[in-house]
Parts: sequence; C-alpha cells; structure tokens
Amino acid sequence: MPLQKKATLLITNIGQLITMEGPVPRVGDQMNDLGLIKNGGVAVAGEEILAVGESEFVERKVDLAEGCIAIDANGAVVTPGFIDPHTHPVFSKTREDEFEKRILGKTYKEIAETGGGIRASVRDLRETSKAILTKKTTERLDTMLSYGTTTIEAKSGYGLSTEAEIKSLEIINNLNETHPVDLIPTFLGAHEVPDEYRDKRNKYIDLLINEMIPKVAKEKLAVFCDIFCEEGVFSIEESRKIMSAAKRHGLKLKFHADELGSSGGAELAAELGAVSADHLVYISDNGIKAMAKAGTIAVLLPGTCFSLGLKNYAPARKMIEAGVVVALSTDCNPGSSFTESLPMIITLAGLNYKMTAAESISAVTVNAACAVDMAGKIGLLRSGLPADLVLWKIHDYREMPYHYGVNLVQNVIKKGKIVVNRKVS
Repeated sequence: MPLQKKATLLITNIGQLITMEGPVPRVGDQMNDLGLIKNGGVAVAGEEILAVGESEFVERKVDLAEGCIAIDANGAVVTPGFIDPHTHPVFSKTREDEFEKRILGKTYKEIAETGGGIRASVRDLRETSKAILTKKTTERLDTMLSYGTTTIEAKSGYGLSTEAEIKSLEIINNLNETHPVDLIPTFLGAHEVPDEYRDKRNKYIDLLINEMIPKVAKEKLAVFCDIFCEEGVFSIEESRKIMSAAKRHGLKLKFHADELGSSGGAELAAELGAVSADHLVYISDNGIKAMAKAGTIAVLLPGTCFSLGLKNYAPARKMIEAGVVVALSTDCNPGSSFTESLPMIITLAGLNYKMTAAESISAVTVNAACAVDMAGKIGLLRSGLPADLVLWKIHDYREMPYHYGVNLVQNVIKKGKIVVNRKVS
C-alpha cells in the first residue's frame, strides 16, 4: 500500500545504499556493519526520509508528488550525510607560515611558546570584524558541504575574552540559521591562556568560571563546553574546576585530552561524564578502560598528526577492541589541521589507524552523531529522520579512502534539498 505522504525526491538504482541501520553507536566489530542494501532506493517527502529499501520496493511503495525530482544513481554509492564532530571554523588569518616553520624543524610547542599558535589566531580574531569572520566561515562551510559534510560541531576558542568568545558563538549560531550545514556550538574559552593573563592565569580561570560560562549558558549560545586539558595549557586540577562549573550551568562536556602527552585527560573526561574526549594520541590503558566504561566517545583526529608531521597516532585499534566508541573528525583549524575534507580523514584513518573503510564510515556517521549527543537522530537513513544524504561518484564504498585527494561527491541532499550538484566524470 502506498504511503500517505508523496515523494518530493526519489533516488533509485543505488548500487550500494549505506543506511547505517543497526546498533547505535557502533562498537568493536559492529563498525564494519554499514546496513548496506544493494540496488537500493530512497524516497524523501519534504525534509524527511519517506522510505528506504531495495529500489523496486521503494518505487512500488511511494506515490510521487507533482514536480518530484527523480535521480537515477546509476549504480553509485549513497551514504548518510557526514558529521564532523570537532571543528574550529571561526577564524580569519591562516597560519601557513607556521606550517613552513614546522617543515624546517620547529615544533608546534616551540612556535606556541614564541607567541604563535592559538594565541596568534586570538590576536587576529579580536581585531577582525564580525562580517569578515562570517564570510570566511561561510566559505569553509561551503567547502565542507561540497565534500559531503552536512552537520558539524563548531567551537569558539580564538577569542579568549568574554566579548570575542560571544562574537564567535554568535557567528556560529547565526550561520546555523542561514547555512545548509547544521552547526552545533561549543564554547572553548579554555583553549589557551591569552597574552594579557600569562602572568595571572588564576584570574583568567576565575573569568571563565564566574563570567564567561554563566553568560554563555544563560544566553544559550552553546550546547557544549570544551577545554584544552594538557600540560602547559590547563592542568587536570584546573580542568576539573572549570568543567565542573560548566556542568553546573547545564553545558555538556567535551575535552581536548592526551594530545601532547599522557596527562590523565581521558580519565577526567570519563569521570565527569563528558560526551567525548578528543585527540587521545597518548591515552593510557586506564584512560581507554575508563572511557569504555563511561561511554565517553573518542573523537580521533588523524589530520592533526599528519599536518604536524608527527609519527605517533592515537591507538585507534586498541580503543576499538576495548569497546570504546570511536568517531573521526577533521579538526578543521588554522594551525594544526587546515582541511575541510572528511574523505581525506577516512584515508588517513585507514593508513595510520588501520581502520577499514566501513569502520571509518561508521565513525563519521552514527558514531559521530553520538559525539554531538544526537544518537539515532542523524547519521543514518531511516524513515522519519532528516533527509541528509550524499551520492558519491563511486561504485564501491571502499574506493573512498583509496581514491584520495579528489572530490568524489556528486550530490549532497540536506533536509530533502539538493544543495550540491557536481558533474564528476
């Protein structure tokens, strides 16, 4: 019997339809289950998915609305829209000079200690108008969308003053209303200690706890609060104090943890019930056990290690085997990972984490949805969910990491509308 709603968009003849139906989140061997349907079809009514299944079944089940857009996938791959759960998209000045310094032998830490790094971006953002920042952030979102990303977590963190952090979060929230990509805002005032507080860091921590966090929470400018919990940035004790305050004000927690050394950040994230702990290059065995037990998602960022020219990568296989929920992200930012391409991250995850293509796709769909606390709401193709999906100009999903450095997207559909239409030969 046909469904009551009529299809406004119909995609048929999909060679591999990756629905991600199944357990949410995916852990361990489950990450290789893509809910794959051969010769699949998807029908969309307005902003929602109407029907998913084999192509002939979907065509029989739905009636077409007047003006329905029909797409013959011609045997191509269709996935849910990708989710990027760790990005820093609001910035103006890029830092290609630092990239070249690293090529010539300087370390990220050495550059930061001489006033570069995050603090350089802070000085620039404070001086840059909201209009320019909005324009440049929009351009990055356009690029992300063109590579199949339909939802991102978007952090502040290059303001480090109440005024500049609010400015960044307002840009993120405004773009969430106007851009096809959905943005989930995160307050990252504890990204670094700004120049004017270098000799009075306790006063900056007081500012975070007593002014910034309450204001961000009261004005509902962010869903999450994040912190750079690391030796030389914010210690375990400082992080516990700041993040406990954020939790009291109703913000959900995220952590930059164990990126530069094993500091116990993963354990603290698990202890405080954080939704995710990110980076985790030097996570301890105890940290892995704690995160698995707490259900704290590991957001891994292979592009950062790659861009910094590092040899150590997060122990992804150990985490997967221990039952930690693993997601992947670009860490798009001007200093350590300037990329908007999740397909490139999938390639790096294969080469440096030894993750299969299926595991990586799980990590940027259903598991990435969990990392932004939207488990089962996005990142899979199911009747009644938002119609966020990507048609790729490939016939086997394993080509995604294999054919790297090019854009394999043909169409991106966001809430039922074709927002990217690329003719790929």
